[in-house]
Amino acid sequence: MSVDAFAVLAEPSRRQILDTLRGAEHSVGQLVGVLGLSQPAVSKHLKVLREAGFVSCRTAAQQRIYRIETKPLKALDEWLAPYRALWNRHLDALERHLDSQDT
Repeated sequence: MSVDAFAVLAEPSRRQILDTLRGAEHSVGQLVGVLGLSQPAVSKHLKVLREAGFVSCRTAAQQRIYRIETKPLKALDEWLAPYRALWNRHLDALERHLDSQDT
């Protein structure tokens, strides 16, 4: 089953989780403390992110430690690349136009 990455990332709490995991691996309890969300809410969001491939987890003693997975983010970046190039061309044209107004 294909997952819509944009639907997964549309939820602000999931983006916050990814932002937090960008710096280091965290347990569910640590994420609860950092994000100020309930443990069930964090677990629910982690399940969605894990099923979509954005995070993975490992077990350490009694804890699940989550880390970010870059493969889906790279795929999003590749999809966005042509749009980024389009905006860069438009911004370059705007810069040239504004520079011509200064003279």
